Amino acid sequence: MFERFTKDARAVVEGAVGHCERAGEGRVEEAHMLLALLDREGSRGSFVLSSLGLAGRRDSVVRELAEARRRGGLSRADADALSGLGIDLSEIVSRVEEAHGVGALESGQRGAGGRWSRRPGFAPGAKDVLTQSLRMALAHQDRHIGDEHLLMALASRPGVPAEVLADHGVTYAGVVRVLYEGGEAKAG
Repeated sequence: MFERFTKDARAVVEGAVGHCERAGEGRVEEAHMLLALLDREGSRGSFVLSSLGLAGRRDSVVRELAEARRRGGLSRADADALSGLGIDLSEIVSRVEEAHGVGALESGQRGAGGRWSRRPGFAPGAKDVLTQSLRMALAHQDRHIGDEHLLMALASRPGVPAEVLADHGVTYAGVVRVLYEGGEAKAG
């Protein structure tokens, strides 16, 4: 599949691995892919993000992703579902952090010695984004998988990255509108 990736899409995948390694995590997650997309300039994906009003708002995205990691990777929708069952996720996070330290629910930290012996693998969700990006490209009859297809895949899947993107006015429908309908969607 990677032979079908454009230079920009490959750069996003490599950037996601870099974000994962710098964070000291064992697996590349969807959030790493989103951060790598935000690093890009001059690509179709960066054009879409800029058109939808995300340019210059990286710090806000990083804060929201960090807060989700602190919650053990659960989205606000997950927290709301738990709340409906009478479970207060904020209280659980507070108690766990009180007992085990801030960030105790964050997964994927390096083991003793602080170094990985090999490059991190891709978590199931990140693999699904790669597969979905291929489907997006095929559905739009694009010959190659670009970083814009990775963005479309992230925006279309339920979870923290799509939730964070939507909070910043970037939805799947908006991405499609900018890319294929020639219109610049307004950030919402």
